[in-house]
Amino acid sequence: MRDRMNVYFPPELLKQVSDLADRKKLSRSAIVEAAVVSFLSPDGEDRREAAFARRLDRLSRQMQRLERDVGLTAETLALFIRFWLTITPPLPNEAQAAAQLKGRERFEGFVEALGRRLQKGQSFLRDIPEDIVRQETDSQT
Repeated sequence: MRDRMNVYFPPELLKQVSDLADRKKLSRSAIVEAAVVSFLSPDGEDRREAAFARRLDRLSRQMQRLERDVGLTAETLALFIRFWLTITPPLPNEAQAAAQLKGRERFEGFVEALGRRLQKGQSFLRDIPEDIVRQETDSQT
């Protein structure tokens, strides 16, 4: 036996319930009953919490990878700048124009190479772990 209950919904929500009932070929009462049962179900909260926990774990792992990549990028840039500043001698004034022209050419080549790598989906940061494993393997043999 079922008891009758009158419930008032905003027009937009009632339209959504009616549309879902039509699509699923169920009564509106069955749709509302299923929603209330799901809402009152004690394991419903556990499932939502588990879903949030999985999502938070995934986001945490993504943040850890981003932090690692940003740290690696900063260290790589700092090491390159230090190396470049250490080994590059100052140029005489008469060689400045030619050096600037050559620098522009090299930079354009760098940008083109970077563009090609990015189009292919290649990443220097993803290559590093493979290089480290390869070097460790080579040094052990």
